[in-house]
Amino acid sequence: MAGARGANNDLTDVAGVRVGSAHDAAARTGVTVVLPDAPAIVAGDIRGGGPGARETDLLKPSTLVDRADALVLAGGSSYGLGAADGVAGWLGARGRGFRLVALDGVPPSPIVPAAILYDLANGGDKSWGETPPYSRLGVAACKAAADGARGPMELGRAGAGYGASAGARPGGLGSASFETSDGWTIGALMAVNSFGSTHMPGSDVFWAWPYEIDKEFGGARPTADAAPALDLPPDTKLAAAAARANTTIGVVAIAAQLTQANAERIAIMAQDGVARAIRPVHGPTDGDAIFVIATDGPPADDPLTITRLGAIAADCVARAIARGVHATETAAGADG
Repeated sequence: MAGARGANNDLTDVAGVRVGSAHDAAARTGVTVVLPDAPAIVAGDIRGGGPGARETDLLKPSTLVDRADALVLAGGSSYGLGAADGVAGWLGARGRGFRLVALDGVPPSPIVPAAILYDLANGGDKSWGETPPYSRLGVAACKAAADGARGPMELGRAGAGYGASAGARPGGLGSASFETSDGWTIGALMAVNSFGSTHMPGSDVFWAWPYEIDKEFGGARPTADAAPALDLPPDTKLAAAAARANTTIGVVAIAAQLTQANAERIAIMAQDGVARAIRPVHGPTDGDAIFVIATDGPPADDPLTITRLGAIAADCVARAIARGVHATETAAGADG
């Protein structure tokens, strides 16, 4: 496909979206918020057998509301869904949200779909009792998104990927973007906490290597005699005895005018990027979920354009997954 990665090579290359992250170092967990400048079309697709999500029923094209005010990715398993409470409160206090009727004294209802990953068993201090940190982290991530510059994002050990692992290796927060020569901009943001491995067996080569642009995740390539695994790769969480501590979640943003149904189709196609970057995926203990958010841009309403955008989105997802893991591993190496 003719084009190039965006200037930041992350989700913030898509006009109309900001990204903010916050973490709790002691608890080894975090939250990432995608904040559109205005309510935006959102759809989603869930493939894993163990999902954790909020307000995904609203994302069906047959429902009343087709736009969201923010999207939340969080660690913390079911506790992490509380991050959306903090985000909703922050938005509502600023008059942002859906209004069925406009009456004095009646607050808006912020629409905040969310997805979570499991990082409870990563060794962090989770003795939070009745006050998990996620609502607070959601507010902090909103402030970071609203107050900060539009990228480049912090990758690796950040936000929802702060306490993540990918197979038996460190996971992390990754992002990638692509700008076509005829004006489409697509970005992906992924929190990688997979059961499966992001690497080919016995190597530092990412499964996503065919989609890499400009050595953005290290440039490693398989040898001529390399063969794909015919069984579970050894570099999985099964080997790390943590088979339930999984889930890869993310957001694809597109500068385009989409219907919710077409955004859902792109989300379905974008899940192929997870399969390109992780082996195995979508198992019974994964909760893999992808949201698609459409900001203002050219109209995209014909099947060929939707197919093209979905194909690019899948490639961006694969690249974002590899970039997140690579950023964490590179930082860990630099730290000694």
